[in-house]
Amino acid sequence: MGVKTMLPSYELGFYALAVTCAVVYSGSGIFEASRDSMNRKAFRDGIKPGWHYFGRKMDVADFEWVMWFTSFRNVIIFALSGHVLFGKICSMTVPQHRAVVYMLYGILAVLGSMGLVYLMIILSHCLVLYSVALAKQKWLCYVAGLCCLASFKVEPFSSWQSGFVTGAFDLQDVLFYGGSSFTIMRCMSFALESSERKEGIYSIFDLLKYNFYLPFFFFGPVMTFDQFHAQVSTRELRRKDDEMKNIRVHALLHVGAIIAVDIFFHFFYILTLPSDLKFMNRLSDWSLAGLAYSNLVYDWVKAAVMFGVINTIARLDHLDPPQPPKCITMLYVFAETHFDRGINDWLCKYVYDHIGENHDNIMKELMATIATFAVTTLWLGPCEIVYIWSVFNCFGLNFELWVQKFFQQETFAKLEAKMPAAMSRRIRAVFGAANFWAIVLYNILALNSLEFALLVTKRLLLTGFPVSTLSIWFITYCGVQLIKERERILAIEEEKCDKAKVE
Repeated sequence: MGVKTMLPSYELGFYALAVTCAVVYSGSGIFEASRDSMNRKAFRDGIKPGWHYFGRKMDVADFEWVMWFTSFRNVIIFALSGHVLFGKICSMTVPQHRAVVYMLYGILAVLGSMGLVYLMIILSHCLVLYSVALAKQKWLCYVAGLCCLASFKVEPFSSWQSGFVTGAFDLQDVLFYGGSSFTIMRCMSFALESSERKEGIYSIFDLLKYNFYLPFFFFGPVMTFDQFHAQVSTRELRRKDDEMKNIRVHALLHVGAIIAVDIFFHFFYILTLPSDLKFMNRLSDWSLAGLAYSNLVYDWVKAAVMFGVINTIARLDHLDPPQPPKCITMLYVFAETHFDRGINDWLCKYVYDHIGENHDNIMKELMATIATFAVTTLWLGPCEIVYIWSVFNCFGLNFELWVQKFFQQETFAKLEAKMPAAMSRRIRAVFGAANFWAIVLYNILALNSLEFALLVTKRLLLTGFPVSTLSIWFITYCGVQLIKERERILAIEEEKCDKAKVE
């Protein structure tokens, strides 16, 4: 049935009330658990002194978040401020050479932060993949690129390369592997786009301008070469209507999100609590479910803030970077689940869509998802927990297609056509609610731990059955209906915009 199917307003109001009450109830349980566990010895490493005047300590279990706003804060501000300053001067004076200025500034920033040896390692990989691109053979580009990526992700090659970088500081490992991994993905994009080019090949200079654009260098997102090259080569730099206003609004939203997370971490220890499974067994099923869901929401917020800040800089440079990830609250299908839209776009273009084509054939879809998650596993770094995460998410993506094909059979199609559209939407939402929790449970494997994921699964599906299982499923069903309503409104607005453009 169509996405524009409408439900009665009183029904949607009931769904909103049910979800609100459930979130408040679950949140109160997590708050009480955070307050009671503040001084536990088991949480000593994850909870540090915070707001003494409120009598609250702060959850500092997330290394990345703490790193950004302590040891890496000044580096980020200094490096990106310099980039914006030089970029602005160049855009006003010689816009046709702005890509060169971005490249030179990026190379100097990498040289100053990581040293000459690291820069030479990066340049050597760029040269290798550029040489491979000259052959204009896609399979060779894939093999060479994945081998280069494996050299940074698989031992002993990873330690061998990192051993060349002398000196040590807090962020060396993070910057080394971040810059190296994203470099390989960019070089592969360059090589694959070059092999598609009918006349000639892009120059090594184009690759260096693409790779050493500083806002994307260490932490992404990955912007495919064809998009970057087309946008950075534009000589006439014009802002869209209200573009600067939108940039300022998004910048303020990111600052607000940072403050909100800081406040949240003083009252809800969602990252430290799952580390003590004995304490977790004392929590109610609702608190456990809320804790698992909160971990996913937080990881989305973290990704949205990181990529949002970087994307703001890119927009100031007249680029249109990959959008931030879609909020996990708005998801109930595996096909839209990703925390890095740049990597997702890269995988879809060069692996998933390339093999799966229109994604209607079950066998092609299976091969496409296996290949996609194989590359993703290498990108994340092969280890037991990543293998488990990849297998479960690969299964979830294929299972969606299998269920869809099953219910597209003539018998079910005729049955659905006879029932009211609203009833069809309700039935689909029931399946969507089950899928929502499959997404949550599969992804906390990587975001938290296997033990915590198993504990939540056991409590929700076994020991909590039937009361907790069915009640949480119902609340999730209400949430999915609210998501569908938002999708319906957006679809109507998009249709109106399309009609206005035609007229």
